[in-house]
Amino acid sequence: QVQLVESGGGLVQPGGSLRLSCVASGMIFSPKDMGWGWHRQAPGKEHELVAAFTRLGTTNYADSVKGRFTISRDNAKNTVFLQMNSLKPEDTAVYYCRGTAYGVDYWGKGTLVTVSS
Repeated sequence: QVQLVESGGGLVQPGGSLRLSCVASGMIFSPKDMGWGWHRQAPGKEHELVAAFTRLGTTNYADSVKGRFTISRDNAKNTVFLQMNSLKPEDTAVYYCRGTAYGVDYWGKGTLVTVSS
């Protein structure tokens, strides 16, 4: 059973940075053969795709985070990262890691990011 565990969330002031990590275990697929994504959901708002790796290795970002967030991965450590810079209060949300293999999505339980002064 694939399990994803996020970490790195917390309270940060506007303009600050955080780095989220997502460690995958129970993998029977190579991480480089999977699609990966970071999603978020803020109270009262819809679930949103923030950043993603496709199986081809290309990256996609939501317009709201382009130029501020960067998704990266360490295949050897089964870990995907989300570097978040220039954080804004509207980035406050629970951030979820997703791994996709053969049409099946695997999700972590999320990590809370709060951007507030």
